[in-house]
Order: sequence, then C-alpha cells, then structure tokens
Amino acid sequence: MSKGGEKILRGLREAAAHASGNGRARLHVIKVPNVKAIRERLAMSQREFATAYRIPLTTLQGWEQGRRRPDAPASAYLLAIARIPDEVRAAIG
Repeated sequence: MSKGGEKILRGLREAAAHASGNGRARLHVIKVPNVKAIRERLAMSQREFATAYRIPLTTLQGWEQGRRRPDAPASAYLLAIARIPDEVRAAIG
C-alpha cells in the first residue's frame, strides 16, 4: 500500500476509535481573551473600539455580554489588540 493510503487508513482508524470513545482525540485549546477588559484598558467605548478595530458593534456586544464567544481567528486578533493596540490599528488603518 502507498504511504498516502496508509495515512488515510490510520486517520480512519483514529476517527473510528474517537467515535467509539477510545483513542486519542486532538485537543485544540483556544485562549479567549476578556474583550471588555481589553477595551476598558484602552479607555474606549464599545463604539470606539468596534470602529477602531473594524469589529461589528453587535459582535463586540455579544462577546462582552457572554452571548457569543470569539472563534480562534477572532481570539488571536483580540490578543494582538491587547498586546500591541497601536500597531494593530496602524496595520488595518
């Protein structure tokens, strides 16, 4: 069997083991930042923050009120804002 075929079979076996509750599942941990704390540390209103970083206001409000959670790319973006807010603004400006 080719190496590609072996890789496919190995993946299928892992998927079957995971589905049956056995085997090792890959775990991806997403660090979700505290959006409100970032915004408040920057001394910005929700509208100012949303406008400055091109985030829909309703999305920002949903994150802050706990109705929604940022996905992985949004979490990474928020972490960048938290660490280097001026550089992020300049980059998207």
